[in-house]
Amino acid sequence: MITKYTIPSDEDLTAFIDGELTAEEAARIEAIAMQDESVAERLEFLARPSLPFEQAFAPLLREAPHEKLAAMLAAIPARESANSAAVPASATRRRFLGALAASLVAGIAIDRAVLGLGRGFSARDENSEWRAVVADYISLYTEETLAGPTPARESQAAQLVPLDDKLGLSLSPEAVSLPGVDFKRALLLQYDGKPLAQIAYLDPESGPMALCIVRSDAGPKAPDLESRKGMNVVYWSNGRHAFMLIGHAAADRMAAIADGVRAKVAA
Repeated sequence: MITKYTIPSDEDLTAFIDGELTAEEAARIEAIAMQDESVAERLEFLARPSLPFEQAFAPLLREAPHEKLAAMLAAIPARESANSAAVPASATRRRFLGALAASLVAGIAIDRAVLGLGRGFSARDENSEWRAVVADYISLYTEETLAGPTPARESQAAQLVPLDDKLGLSLSPEAVSLPGVDFKRALLLQYDGKPLAQIAYLDPESGPMALCIVRSDAGPKAPDLESRKGMNVVYWSNGRHAFMLIGHAAADRMAAIADGVRAKVAA
């Protein structure tokens, strides 16, 4: 017997992902997703974060320990909350695997709920949320992630051009150079629909380091220091952009490097 049903809209699927449906409505969408592969695929797509982890972690594709991750995932207990009632364990695991395949990240559940990417890009978010998201994926970087020779100045300049265009910056290899730290690559990412510049470095002493920049109208803020994911973060903002320097180096060294960046980077 074939059961007829109405294909859920994107609004319905998004509400399902965010745990905003009643138990009855959520059960209906779950049942449809179990029957209709196209609905399941659309649900998985909408649950993916907007930050392009695939671009940032492409070198890790062939090394991802899929079998080990599947075993880890199977051991995750179901969450006893209202949201878990609306979003069953099977859907949560499906979203996890979909996000993992899309982003090529090993060992971290980066679904929409964990990253908080469904939240608005408000002044509060600019003060903390985007730094939390950046710290989540920078913590996955290893020396092998950034292995290879330092690009020539011409290559560095070419990589910085898209960042300038999207964020209204004026960056040069000299402006973003860090003392004793090797430039590795510049990427244009996206956070909640906003362009996010990431310049990745490899410090011979402490490992991966990154300078990240987003547009901000929250006003100037003097440099401050915080710790995220076992790394030190120095963050500040001017009238148009918010900056963060994140890495494993000691706090005083990170602060000194950040001071140098602030003096050289003009927005």
